[in-house]
Amino acid sequence: MKREVKGICKIAAKGRVYWYAWRGGPRLRGEEGSAEFWQSYNEAIADRQMPDKSKFRALVADYRGSKYYDKLAASTKSKWAPWLDRIGAYFGVLSIAQFNRPERIRPIIRTWRNRYADTPRTADYGFGVLSRVLSHGVEVGKLASNPCDGIKQLYTSNRADIVWTDSDIISIKRTCSPEIAWAVDLAAYTGLRQGDLLALNWSHIGEDVIVIATSKSRYTREAAVPI
Repeated sequence: MKREVKGICKIAAKGRVYWYAWRGGPRLRGEEGSAEFWQSYNEAIADRQMPDKSKFRALVADYRGSKYYDKLAASTKSKWAPWLDRIGAYFGVLSIAQFNRPERIRPIIRTWRNRYADTPRTADYGFGVLSRVLSHGVEVGKLASNPCDGIKQLYTSNRADIVWTDSDIISIKRTCSPEIAWAVDLAAYTGLRQGDLLALNWSHIGEDVIVIATSKSRYTREAAVPI
């Protein structure tokens, strides 16, 4: 009898086919469709739904069910979800207690991060998601500290070429309209992001200070700029 189950992942490599309970999940045993195959699938699903609370996969599941994850934007969740699957698959069988030994766990974290080192920004993005899960562990009292702290990112950038200097500002003011000059000054003096500058209106302007809820914080934090 055939069963149609969504989510099972099929990987072909070196002439062989491997099956996983889900993308990034545990590998299934036995031949496709066999009793052993479905038994291993059911075990994986049960373990995913009710993981051993001493294992790291339980911390990943706890973070996924937290109010902090729930408050993330839908676009952020869509990017983080695959990384949480990868993190759970790689670190899941380790005990949470092992993450309280930074000198032992940091080399393992680096090894995992370096699997994606060909694209440093991607590697750092996944590393950031792992760090957030570990910070959650600290917040809920499962960990004494975040072992990701102190591990340097792979990607570095030099933003000097996009920083406007005084001479750049003088140069544009020679030819631009007065309105553009005011906009340039407003950006330079406030340091606000473009979206916040475009949203700025007179209701944000106080007697001594400009106060505006910032878009980056999803309007939960305010920037206060002295006039």
